[in-house]
Amino acid sequence: MHVPDGFINAPVSAVTGVVAAGAIAVSLKGARRELDEKTAPLAGLVAAFIFAVQMLNFPVAAGTSGHLLGGALAAILVGPYTGVLCVSVVLLMQGILFADGGLTALGVNITDMAIVTTVVAYAVFRGLVKVLPRGRRSITAAAFVSALLSVPAAAVAFTLLYALGGTTDVSIDKVATAMVGVHILIGIGEAVITALTVGAVIAVRPDLVYGARGLTQQLKLRVNGELVDAPEAAPVPDAAPAPVAARTSHRKVWITGLVASLVLAGFVSFYASANPDGLEKVATDKGIDKNVEEHAAADSPLADYGVKDISNARLSGGLAGVIGVGVTVVAGTGVFWAVRKRRTTEVSPSQVA
Repeated sequence: MHVPDGFINAPVSAVTGVVAAGAIAVSLKGARRELDEKTAPLAGLVAAFIFAVQMLNFPVAAGTSGHLLGGALAAILVGPYTGVLCVSVVLLMQGILFADGGLTALGVNITDMAIVTTVVAYAVFRGLVKVLPRGRRSITAAAFVSALLSVPAAAVAFTLLYALGGTTDVSIDKVATAMVGVHILIGIGEAVITALTVGAVIAVRPDLVYGARGLTQQLKLRVNGELVDAPEAAPVPDAAPAPVAARTSHRKVWITGLVASLVLAGFVSFYASANPDGLEKVATDKGIDKNVEEHAAADSPLADYGVKDISNARLSGGLAGVIGVGVTVVAGTGVFWAVRKRRTTEVSPSQVA
């Protein structure tokens, strides 16, 4: 759903740029409360994983494909504020290096793909978690539903932006019907990917999933009419091995996630659907792409997810994907460690004592 330059006029693009900048500023502040020594490294990995999976367009209808947006996945894994930053980092890397999503439309894309998807998904997720039985299956089910709804929500947001600043004279009803219809189908793919990923992380390290915090509660004992925390049991000699979650370090999770991202972007992406995604298809069919502008980074060595001057399509695309994952994980990890460090330095001496 990357919006190119020329779809939305300059005034609306400028306003969404201000909205995006404000949301990022708020998210930087909010992320300080979400990030800790475990989730800071994971956040950079989440951004890289989203970048990789976005290269895997999957068919959803005749002549149409879709790809992960990632807002729901990021919000559930690392928190809503950090989630906005994760998707924003991905969009920035895609726009600057790969000519994917217009630079003047960056505010539109961040507003639509980072802010709307994350806010809607996390609101739905929290609402479901409150009413569903406490358990890992409930977290996975809530992730599925929230991701499913976040995609048509982004389609509605784009339609509203087009109604305010579209550069072509196309009926808004036609745009809305086409956008929401195809993105409901794309939402199913988003939901499957999100639920599988969240479920996989919960299976090995539920403590690393922001949305699963508080899933397990410490045992309480009633003493003199009051509930107090039960003391932790002493280790038992020759006891059964610790569960997988306790034995799997977050370093192993990070390495596994990075390897998976590199494989997806560097190899699996070659087999992705070549059909246009939902927005591209609607734009072509309804004629809202008449005023599309050439991307400012069209001459980038990595434009269109290929390495310039490498004729072998498989090698060119795979290498571009690997570079993209590497750049995104470095940029994302740098941002989130800086935010985490800022949080640490802001702790007062009385809090440390």
